[in-house]
Amino acid sequence: MKIFLTAINAKYIHSNLAVYSLRAYAKDYQEQIAIGEYTINNRVDYILEQIYKAKPDVLCFSCYIWNMDYVEELITEYHKLCPEVPIWVGGPEVSYEVETFLAEHPQVTGVMIGEGERTFQQLCEYYVNQTGSLEEIRGIAFLNRDNGKTVFTPPQEPMDMSKIPFCYDHIENFENRIIYYESSRGCPFNCSYCLSSIDKKLRFRDMELVKKELAFFIGKKVPQVKFVDRTFNCRHDHAMEIWRFVKEHDNGITNFHFEISADLLNEEELALIHDMRPGLIQLEIGVQSTNETTIREIHRTMKLELLKDIVRKIQDGENIHEHLDLIAGLPYEDYATFAKSFDEIYELKPNQLQLGFLKVLKGSYMYGHAAEYEIVYHAKTPYEVMKTKWLSFDDVLKIKQVEEMLEVYYNSGQFEITMKVMEPLFDSAFAMFQELGVFYEEKGYFGMSHSRIRRAEILLEFMREQKSEDAVLQMLEESLTFDLYYRENCKSRPFWAPSPAEFKEQTRYYCKNGVKSHVEPFHYRFPEKSKKALNEIPTRLKQPVYMLFDYENRDPLDHQAHVTEVAAASMTEGAENVGKAKLC
Repeated sequence: MKIFLTAINAKYIHSNLAVYSLRAYAKDYQEQIAIGEYTINNRVDYILEQIYKAKPDVLCFSCYIWNMDYVEELITEYHKLCPEVPIWVGGPEVSYEVETFLAEHPQVTGVMIGEGERTFQQLCEYYVNQTGSLEEIRGIAFLNRDNGKTVFTPPQEPMDMSKIPFCYDHIENFENRIIYYESSRGCPFNCSYCLSSIDKKLRFRDMELVKKELAFFIGKKVPQVKFVDRTFNCRHDHAMEIWRFVKEHDNGITNFHFEISADLLNEEELALIHDMRPGLIQLEIGVQSTNETTIREIHRTMKLELLKDIVRKIQDGENIHEHLDLIAGLPYEDYATFAKSFDEIYELKPNQLQLGFLKVLKGSYMYGHAAEYEIVYHAKTPYEVMKTKWLSFDDVLKIKQVEEMLEVYYNSGQFEITMKVMEPLFDSAFAMFQELGVFYEEKGYFGMSHSRIRRAEILLEFMREQKSEDAVLQMLEESLTFDLYYRENCKSRPFWAPSPAEFKEQTRYYCKNGVKSHVEPFHYRFPEKSKKALNEIPTRLKQPVYMLFDYENRDPLDHQAHVTEVAAASMTEGAENVGKAKLC
């Protein structure tokens, strides 16, 4: 007997915690359970071939919005080949409107609804031991072939988190992949766009178990552990104990990612995280909108000014990689108010500003009120908004342009300095990205693969069309050069940069053989990392300053080179004693 759990992830670096938890919980049947992990970058035919070659006796799929199209096609095609093999599905994408799903997919034997560990274990017992009946298994739905009606069995009781076995014993199978970890389930909030708000029963894994498992990850020096707890800091003592543990047992390598509510952070928590190694943890903070009417309508619990204050306090420590999230397409959010939300959050200068679009998820409050809000969304996954009562499709398309430009020029971290010096030249950050997006569309640059230097060239081209003064363009050329060398010692030199022959003495002295570094002259002093925004653009210096980019010493938060100003004088034997001023 072989029961085959199929996971189709969004990227190779991802892993599917669900299928590993199912197998771990069904420990008595692990010899009969196999896992197949693939990605949406694999061809459907390839996945189909792999499943067929595995020769499963029972086939199961883990279903999410990012893989549902793949799952539906695989269900159809595999059933043609092996109609005798039972097919089961589970996950948030199939736990709602179950009757409709089963009617539209007659190839499917049944659906596992909600938390799946106990249900899957009982299914394994049913198929391996050939005992009992499906009606005796809680938490499933299946079609009665005799009368054509859908049978729903009673739901499972909420899982005791401490009874779910650890599923990463064979950590070697997760090399170069993100480890997903769960210390709690449920969410205390009622956000109308989110399925997590449905599960009100907050449950926490035993802390001693959590510490033991985190110690395992730390001992194995895994690169990243991403907590999937919906609001990690909803219980103060739980968050504090975990943060203290990872701080005290820091191996200098492993990074921990948490989704938190910023306005719940207190001074004790802030003091603790400020004392952590830079890069030890990163925090993802959902904002979604700054429009008060929208916040109320989506049932968010958020004190905006407090959130802003906490975000700034987190940044004061200069040791936490910080993500802030916005969602376009929410009720009562039109183009103008979204632009205002964007500018308010962009002003905080997080390491990343994630701009997403409303997904109308089955089972969510938003799904039930879509008609009231006049939300038009894609019929296929990921059910993304196209327009609302307040936002036209034209507006959505313009915001999508902003999203792409934000990803390329801000979230990538590749144009940090240039973004800072460009912002004062525009009415707002949103306007800057919007105008840049319009430029990309007019030139046909969307949908093309561009190198980093080409992205820089396009930015210069854009600013020339903005009729920028020569002095501004000269400054931008140098800021782009700075950004290009900030990340790496460029193999291709930008065409506007001066010839290396002009500063060969500095290069010869500061960039010794075997040392990964680069020297570059600049006629502007660009802002330090701590300076989030500029009130005015830098002024041109009479004489160039020389900056040394040290690639062996990088910022642990963004991996940019350490940069210092070095002596411009003739390189003599005593020059090594010339003091260096830290820039970034």
